Amino acid sequence: MKLKPIPGTEDIEFKPKFIERYSKLTDWNEFKKYTLCFLPKSIRINTLKKPIAEIKKRLSKSWTLTQIPWCKEGFWIEHKKGRLDVGNTIEHALGYYYVQESASMVPPIVLDPKQGEKVLDLCASPGSKASQIAQLMKNKGVLVANDVSGMRLAALGINLQRLGVSNCVVTQRKGEHFKGDEFDKILLDAPCSGTGTIRKSIKTIRMWNPNTIKSIAGLQKSLIRNAWTLLKKGGTLVYSTCSLEPEENEGVVDWLLKNNKDAKVEEIKLNINRGNIITEFEKYSYSKEVEKCLRLWPQNNDTEGFFVAKIKKK
Repeated sequence: MKLKPIPGTEDIEFKPKFIERYSKLTDWNEFKKYTLCFLPKSIRINTLKKPIAEIKKRLSKSWTLTQIPWCKEGFWIEHKKGRLDVGNTIEHALGYYYVQESASMVPPIVLDPKQGEKVLDLCASPGSKASQIAQLMKNKGVLVANDVSGMRLAALGINLQRLGVSNCVVTQRKGEHFKGDEFDKILLDAPCSGTGTIRKSIKTIRMWNPNTIKSIAGLQKSLIRNAWTLLKKGGTLVYSTCSLEPEENEGVVDWLLKNNKDAKVEEIKLNINRGNIITEFEKYSYSKEVEKCLRLWPQNNDTEGFFVAKIKKK
C-alpha cells in the first residue's frame, strides 16, 4: 500500500535523545518516514459468527480486502470510494469482524491456543487479543480475561459480547497479584511505553521520556514473574508489547531467563518480515536466546512496532 503522510507531522520535532537512541537501534530515516505516515486499516474476520468467505463477499461490494500474510482471518481494508469509518458498518455492529491492527494479531497466533485448554490473558482490555484467542479456541475450553481497571473492563465486556465469545470469564485484579490455578497457556500483552504506536498516537512523541522506561520495565518484570508462577509445566507464555525499547522487550525476557532455569525461548515461525533483535545496547547485554524473539519495526511490514516472545516452561 502507498504511504500516506499524516497531515501536520512535517513540523513535528523528535526529542534529541529519542533521535540519538533510535538511530542506534534501527535505520532512523526509514523509521521516521513510516512513523509519520498513516497506519493501514485492518480487520480480523470473526469466525465464531461467520465464515471468512461469507464476510469477504459481503464487504467486497464496497471495500477492497488484502490478505494479511501471517493471519488467515486478517485483512487490510480500503473503501473503494475513500470512506475511512470501517467501524461504522452493519457487519461490524453484528460482530462479524473486529477492527484490529495487523501486528496486534501476531501474539495470539504465536500463543496457538487449542480447544479445551485453560488460557489466561493477563492484561486483556479492550479485548482484541482475548477475542482472537477465543476464536482460535472455537469457544471451547476456558479463557480468563483479566484487567486492572473497571473502566477498561467495560470495553472488554462489550467487545466480547458483540463478538459472541462464550468461553470467557472476566476478572479484575492487578496482573502482578493475580492468583489462580495453573494455565496451559498465558498471554501477557504488557503495559508499555507504546513507542510502537506513534502512527496512531502522535502524542507519544511528546510524552516519551527515557527516565520512565526503567519504571515501566520494573512493572513488566513483576507481571512476567507472576505469570510464570501461573503457568503449568510444559505450558507456553507469550510476552508482547507495542514498545520498541530494549529494556521493555529483550531486557524483560533476559531477566526471566536469568531468574528461571526452566524457561526456554522458542522460535517464532511466521510469514512476516523481521526486524533486528537487540542483544547489546548501551550498558546492557542480553542472552543470545532473545534472538529467537520477534521484533517488528514499522518499516518491516508497514505496521505498528511490536515485540513478541514465545517462552516454554520446561
